Amino acid sequence: MAGDSLFGVHGAALQVRSQRMGVLASNIANASTPGFKAQDVDFRQALASMESDSGTGMAGAIKYRVPTQASMDGNTVELSQEQTAFAENAVQYQTTLSFLNGRISQITRALKGE
Repeated sequence: MAGDSLFGVHGAALQVRSQRMGVLASNIANASTPGFKAQDVDFRQALASMESDSGTGMAGAIKYRVPTQASMDGNTVELSQEQTAFAENAVQYQTTLSFLNGRISQITRALKGE
């Protein structure tokens, strides 16, 4: 693909990080839902799946979390862990986005002859 040579792995990484943010946000939103099972995305597996165009996408990369402290109502969300993972993922998302913006700026300047 043309985009792959311009942006390398960063385009796919941005998409995986975006989808992971949604999974983590769902965990946080369901922190008090009885029986809710927290999930996370195996970033490496999701990225490899996207790069290989295997068609499985994120489905195979979404895993259930194993709680460190079980809840009586069956909910496996540990809010502090989810908030930390969400914050880390947000920083990684922003870093990837900044890299892509820089790359786009370089390409734009080159096209303008600057």
